[in-house]
Amino acid sequence: MNHDHYDNSYIAGILQSVRTVAMVGASANEVRPSFFVMKYLLAKGYDVIPVNPGQAGKPILGQMTYARLSDIPVAIDMIDIFRASDAVPGIVDEVLALDPLPKVIWMQLTVRHDEAALRAEAAGLKVVMNRCPKIEYARLSGEIGWNGVNSGVISSRKPVMRAGFQSYGLRGKPEE
Repeated sequence: MNHDHYDNSYIAGILQSVRTVAMVGASANEVRPSFFVMKYLLAKGYDVIPVNPGQAGKPILGQMTYARLSDIPVAIDMIDIFRASDAVPGIVDEVLALDPLPKVIWMQLTVRHDEAALRAEAAGLKVVMNRCPKIEYARLSGEIGWNGVNSGVISSRKPVMRAGFQSYGLRGKPEE
């Protein structure tokens, strides 16, 4: 897999297929990027589970925080890594010990570890590096264009009203 460029269909396929996201390095500090990415993904209908040993047992955005991935009592579809690149091999080790395995390991902006990615892909997981699911969701749905950013995606779809905000969405029909 070429991790320098991802097809829109690859990213959209991931964002449409996952439901439960474990966010490793989630922060309770509302000015940290992990906080507003978590808030955004929750608003889009994802189940986001924060993982942070220093916050374990406390809620972040109403979601119980766990110390380790292995402490999470439900199956995880995607691991979103908000940690430095040198922490990735240990996180991948923890991911590969999970049963069942998640579908995706997603490394945030500036986070990349090619060797760890190869190990994850060898185990059948999809890997995304140096990308943000919040930005990719907004770009692919056209929502980022509302801020004047060229998303590179042309669409004639109309936004739908969802619980107080407009959304093009990637997840199909709005949830009732």
